[in-house]
Amino acid sequence: MRRVTSLSFREPGEPDSNRFGVAWYTKGFKMFPDVKPMELSRLAEAFDHRDWVFELKHDGFRAIAYIAKGECRLVSRKGTVYKSFAPLREAIANELRAQTAILDGEIVCLDSDGRSIFKELLYRRAEPFFYAFDLIWFNGKDLRQLPLLERKRMLRRLISQRRHGRVKFARGIKARGRGLFREICRLDLEGIVAKHRSGLYLPGTKWIKIKNPNYSQAEGRHELFEKRRRVPLGVVAEKTSSAKPRAVGVKSKRTN
Repeated sequence: MRRVTSLSFREPGEPDSNRFGVAWYTKGFKMFPDVKPMELSRLAEAFDHRDWVFELKHDGFRAIAYIAKGECRLVSRKGTVYKSFAPLREAIANELRAQTAILDGEIVCLDSDGRSIFKELLYRRAEPFFYAFDLIWFNGKDLRQLPLLERKRMLRRLISQRRHGRVKFARGIKARGRGLFREICRLDLEGIVAKHRSGLYLPGTKWIKIKNPNYSQAEGRHELFEKRRRVPLGVVAEKTSSAKPRAVGVKSKRTN
């Protein structure tokens, strides 16, 4: 069985976000539909199936990225517009080969081996990246009724392949979820997400998360959020890291 090999392989609090919501954002970008992020159900055990695609579950902040007029806004799954991540927003707008687009993805911080380090993201202590795993809208076209694999192929072409880009393409493995999950657990990563290869990005379609029960960074997560909420505004400053993490690599059949 082919396996994930190298670590050239990352829900949260939103303490610095602005509670304006999607309606505020789309006021300036009226061409966009109102997007609700795809929901994730939960399953205890991984599975194999030829009609499913399996991806690494990144440990960060889920975000919908709206790109238009050379700008990018990042909106949380609860409809909150992020005020921070200005350099990342600029990079997303500059790196994508699109005039207008909506992407679903995860804001993450990575160590030098490509592992998600959640505390670095929460406390803004490292350079953030955006792992894009779905394309919802592209240059005026609503893609939500296209099958997942077709949207993934379009997304892959959209993302710049520059080595040190801030936008990364979330690859997937077809059919073999158990093998990927075993490797994810061995590497102490958060888990995997299963998606039907023909799934639409519409209500009624659900993605399935299978989490690593022994994931070390999950320990004390609730206490971490509570501690972060008690930090006065302005105390935690954003920092960038000079380290250049490697992108996640999955050596198997890929979704293009």
